[in-house]
Amino acid sequence: MKGTILVTGGLGYIGSHTCVALAEAGYALVIVDNLANSKLAVLDRLREIAPKAQIDFHKADIRDAAALGKAFSGKNIEAVIHFAGLKAVGESVEKPLLYYENNVGGTVTLLAAMAKHGVHRLVFSSSATVYGEPEKLPIPESHPLRPQNPYGKTKLIVEHLLVDDATSDSKFRYAALRYFNPTGAHASGRIGEDPNGIPNNLFPYIAQVAVGRRPALRVWGKDYPTVDGTGVRDYIHVVDLAEGHVAALQYLQEKDSSLTVNLGSGRGYSVLEAVHAFERASGKRIPLEFATRRPGDVASCFANPSLAASELRWKTRFGIDEMCRDVWRWQSANPNGYP
Repeated sequence: MKGTILVTGGLGYIGSHTCVALAEAGYALVIVDNLANSKLAVLDRLREIAPKAQIDFHKADIRDAAALGKAFSGKNIEAVIHFAGLKAVGESVEKPLLYYENNVGGTVTLLAAMAKHGVHRLVFSSSATVYGEPEKLPIPESHPLRPQNPYGKTKLIVEHLLVDDATSDSKFRYAALRYFNPTGAHASGRIGEDPNGIPNNLFPYIAQVAVGRRPALRVWGKDYPTVDGTGVRDYIHVVDLAEGHVAALQYLQEKDSSLTVNLGSGRGYSVLEAVHAFERASGKRIPLEFATRRPGDVASCFANPSLAASELRWKTRFGIDEMCRDVWRWQSANPNGYP
C-alpha cells in the first residue's frame, strides 16, 4: 500500500472515478462527502469495482472543522485531493454567497485542517472557467484569467489561496488542475454522471434523451463561426481525468514544487459532432430543438495540454467515440441514475 489519500467530494462524478484510479494505483482512501451532489450508493459500487480498496468514509461537510478533524485524526494522511464544492454556473449567478461560502470558505477550513494535521500536499479541482472568454486557441495556462461568473471566480480565488498558502508555508505544495469538459463513465457501467434535475452538461442531457427521460436536446445557437455553426468544446473522458489526478499526486510526491496545469484533450468537438457520435454509439436518434445563443456562451474553447504532457507525463487516451460508448453503457444500465 502506497499511503493514504483524503478525497473531498469523493462520491461525486469525478471524485468517484478518481477514487477508483487511486485504489488501482495502490492508495488507501479516506473519503469525505456531504452527499449534496452525490449518493451513498456510489460507495457500495466503488467497493464492488475495487474490492481490495481500503476505504474509510465520512459523511461530513468540509465547512465543519470538527467533522473534518475526525476524518484526519489518526490516519497518517499523505495528501488531499479536493473535489468538494458547488459547480452549477447558472446557480452560482443566482446564489453567489452560497458558492463563496462553500467553495472558498470550505477550502479555507480544509487548508486549516491540513496544516493542523501536518498534511502538506493538495491536488485541487479547478476549472477552465477561470479563463473566461478565450482570447486565443488553444488556451495555454498563461492565458488571461477573467472568469465570467461566481462559480469560475470561486475557483480562481481558491487558486490564489493556494499560491498564498505555499508562499507562507515552505512545506506546502499544490497542483491546481484546470479541467475542460469531463464526460464518459467507468467501463463497468457501475459509476457515471448522475446530475440533480435538468443536466447542465451536454452528454448527460443527450444520454437522458436517448433513454427517453427527455423529449429532445435543445441546441443553443447554430450560427457560431464553427465547423457546423454549433459551439465547440474540449471534452475529456473522466477516466483520463482521474488518471491526471493520480499523475498530479505523483508529481507532488516526487518534485519540490507546485503546479497549475490544464487537463484537456487539446481537440474541440461541436455539439452536432457530439450528437452524431452518440447516435453511432447508442443506435438511437437524438431529436434536436434549435434555440438562440445563450448569453455568455463562447463559440469555441479547447485546451493547450502540452504542459500536462511535459510535467505530468499525462495525456488523454480516449476519444469522442469511447466517451459516448461509456456514457451510453452507464445511462442505459442506470436509466434513472443511482438508486
